Amino acid sequence: MTQATIDPQYHRPALTKEVMGLLDVKPGDRCIDATIGDGGHARAILDAISPGGRLLGIDADPGSLERAGARLRPYGNMVTLVNDNFSNLEDLVASRRFTPVMAILMDLGLASWQLEAGGRGFSFMENVPLDMRLGPDQTISASEIVNTLSVSELTKIIATYGEEPRARRIASAIVRHRPIETAVDLAKAVEEAVPRRGRRIHPATRTFQAVRIVVNRELQNLESALGQAVRVLSKGGRLAVIAYHSLEDRIVKNFMRRESRDCICPPEQLQCVCGHTASVKVITKKVIKVSRAEVTDNPRVRSARLRACIALSESGTKI
Repeated sequence: MTQATIDPQYHRPALTKEVMGLLDVKPGDRCIDATIGDGGHARAILDAISPGGRLLGIDADPGSLERAGARLRPYGNMVTLVNDNFSNLEDLVASRRFTPVMAILMDLGLASWQLEAGGRGFSFMENVPLDMRLGPDQTISASEIVNTLSVSELTKIIATYGEEPRARRIASAIVRHRPIETAVDLAKAVEEAVPRRGRRIHPATRTFQAVRIVVNRELQNLESALGQAVRVLSKGGRLAVIAYHSLEDRIVKNFMRRESRDCICPPEQLQCVCGHTASVKVITKKVIKVSRAEVTDNPRVRSARLRACIALSESGTKI
C-alpha cells in the first residue's frame, strides 16, 4: 500500500459504499469522476473497474488534481486527469474520445484540506486574503464581492445562496467594516451582526457559503453539468450526485424528477405540447443520507445527500 492511500491528510469521502452500490461498475468500464477532489471516491471506482477500466477525473482546482495524481499514481494509465470545470463535460469527453461512459460521479463538497489550509479564505479561521476562487478561470474574487457590492446586493446574495434569515443585518455590517481583506475580517463583521452565543455552527458559515457559490458559479455549473452528464452516458449508464446543502440537493432532485417524466407540461395543460421524453430512471426513491455510524467516524460528511439515476437512451454526444 502506498503512503498516499493511508495518509490521514487526504479527504475522507462520504457515502463511498452507497455510491459504489448505485454506480454498479464492472471491470473494463469507463467512468468519470467529474469532481475528483483528492481521489477518494476515484480510488474505489478504479478498484472496481480493474482490470481494463479507465477513469476520467475532472476538477477545477489544480491543487486537487495534484493531490489526486499522487494518490492514484499506482493505477498508472487507467487514469486521465483534467484541470477543468465539470460544466464543460461534453467537450472534455468528446476531445478525449472517452466512450462509452458507464458511470459518472459528482461529489459537490469541498475537501477538508481546501477548507482548512487552502490559503484562499474558504474558512473563517484563515487569516489569509479573501479569495475563494477554486480554479484559474474564475475572474471575480470574494474580496471584490464583499468590498464593492451594495447592501441590497449583498443581502440578496447572502439570503439566496446562504439561506440566511439575517442577511440584511449581515450585509450592513460587512459594508461598515470595509475594506475587508481577509477571511477573518469577514467572519468578524458577521459576528458583529450575529453574535455567536454558543451556536452549534459559526454564524458566518452561511455567509461564506453564499459568497463562495457566487464566486465559483457553483449552482449554474451544476445545472449545466447534470444535463451534459445524461447526454454523455451510454444507455444503462449511471449518474450519482452527492450534495451538501439544500440549494444543490434541490437542483439535483428537480433535475432527476423532471428528466424521469415523459411530459413536463404544467398540470393545467390538458394536452402535452412539450415533446419531452424521459431520459433517466431515478433509482433513489428517497435521498440517501449518511448513517449515524459514518457521522460519528467522519463528522464532516454529516450533511451529505446522495441521489442517482440510470440513463435510458444512448449517448447523444458526437465523438
